Amino acid sequence: MADGFEELEVYRQARLVRKRIYKLSRQLPKDEQFNLISQMQRAALSLTNNIAEGHGTRSWRHNVAYLYRSRGSANELLDDLNGCEGEGYFQNEHLDDLRDDLSSAIRLINGYVRYRRDRLRDDT
Repeated sequence: MADGFEELEVYRQARLVRKRIYKLSRQLPKDEQFNLISQMQRAALSLTNNIAEGHGTRSWRHNVAYLYRSRGSANELLDDLNGCEGEGYFQNEHLDDLRDDLSSAIRLINGYVRYRRDRLRDDT
């Protein structure tokens, strides 16, 4: 874990998702400001924050626990996109690219978790 978290591919993908979620959330109706907008922005921030915070831990186990939280935030965002579609704020085809980016982030998180678990086994 010598390199900074900014160098991690998983972090770069999560950061791309965060930027896209913030941009999308600004297009939602103002009456969603304290509900969906706030929720989506917090989940997007949690997505990147947990990768960064986990990278700074001294324990492989703690790092993996933070990655699980990050993955949970990514799945939460997928549900928020479903909510946006269900409420008629956006059409499915407008959200497909963002869903793909989120799915890519989840795959990268899963791969990073596997890598960390393998390292944990190697260290014991």
